[in-house]
Amino acid sequence: MDAGDFDVVIVGGGVTGAAGALAAARLGLRVALLHNRPVLGGNASVEIGLTPRGETGPLVHELSKRHPDGDLMARQVLEAESNASLYTEHQVFRVITAERRVTAVDARDTRTGREYRFSAPLVIDCSGTAIVGLLAGARTLFGHESRAEYNEPTAPAEHLDQHHGHTLFFRTREHSEPVPFPDVPWAQAVAKDYANLGGQLVEPGVDNGTGPVAGRFRDPDPATRRRMLFPATHFWEYGQWLDPYTQGEKIRDHLLCAIYGTFANVKALEPDTYANLALDWVAFVAGQGEFRRYLGGYVLTENDIREHRRFPDTVAMNSGAFCLHYPIDDEYDFRLKDWKWDTRDGLPFEVPFRCLYSADLDNVMIAGKHISVTHIAGSVTKFMGNGAQHSIATAAAAALCLKYDLTPHQLCDNHIEEIRRIVGNLTDAVNQTAHNGRTNEKD
Repeated sequence: MDAGDFDVVIVGGGVTGAAGALAAARLGLRVALLHNRPVLGGNASVEIGLTPRGETGPLVHELSKRHPDGDLMARQVLEAESNASLYTEHQVFRVITAERRVTAVDARDTRTGREYRFSAPLVIDCSGTAIVGLLAGARTLFGHESRAEYNEPTAPAEHLDQHHGHTLFFRTREHSEPVPFPDVPWAQAVAKDYANLGGQLVEPGVDNGTGPVAGRFRDPDPATRRRMLFPATHFWEYGQWLDPYTQGEKIRDHLLCAIYGTFANVKALEPDTYANLALDWVAFVAGQGEFRRYLGGYVLTENDIREHRRFPDTVAMNSGAFCLHYPIDDEYDFRLKDWKWDTRDGLPFEVPFRCLYSADLDNVMIAGKHISVTHIAGSVTKFMGNGAQHSIATAAAAALCLKYDLTPHQLCDNHIEEIRRIVGNLTDAVNQTAHNGRTNEKD
């Protein structure tokens, strides 16, 4: 079925895609936002519950405020924009191409099975999975680049077809009366004797919570690296060597076993202490890790970030630490073996526009964890707040592409300053609106 013609189609309704759609709509573009879940926010959604990190900014703050039930305000904000059309529970499964252009995106309504075609002169892929590029046959990057490929000091000696895995979040709660829990031998086969429920989601937007610990896990192994004693939510991670596209349910189910088995161990090892302990909430949607990344006009590297390389086509600033995960724990395959949180010098760094469009598709721009970066660089550009800065810049670029009838690549020649100016005007306008509407609200 024909869903209509738009100025831009944005695929993916995480924080990145929602920010891009909001920016595009406020620039007067008719935008269709396609998202395959019933709620917006991706890894920040109420289904998963992380908070956006990196370079957030006013648009992200506006979208990521939460209702009392933990759901983001993003839907309410976007539905207030007359230029934005929101299509949740729509899974992209095909793109229509003509030479080097994607002319339409086909998505299936996951409740009715009806298939819709969304046509637009420009597409922005914010899916995190590079789905548009993969369906169109664009080149992508995958895994850990070797040290020799980009001369990155932190990279491994050999290329690894490995990626950041997925994480499943959970929360426990003490009741006023004893709470039974069934035998789960199928889960304990994965959990083994593990009995540390640290790394909980305290509430949507607040992770890395402490949790009940039993048995020998009360006294940390002195051989454990000090930083791994922190109760980090993402230490529960699996699937780094599996295909994230085709084995997502296998990864999720393995993590469910890890959580249920660990919970059973805690209850069994100290039955009196934890008689009233219950599982308050366990996610059935995994926090997604790393997928393929686009090959763009430039590949941002670790050295570019560490050395604060200046680019003539910078359109976004990102911030944060290199967040590197090293699987798998020698004893428990659902835990990280090591983790590196490298804060560098703590200063923001530049992201060039050439990283935000496909090298093979003339009208496809990209934002979020799958932009044109190495694995090491992507460990910091992947943060949701950073991805939103990419998508705001691509929304500004989309307005100029339509205004001047240019491709994103052609904008690089003469219009970078104009992109920057539009981005600045957008965020300044949001700041002013927020200031004018603020009464006794805490900043």
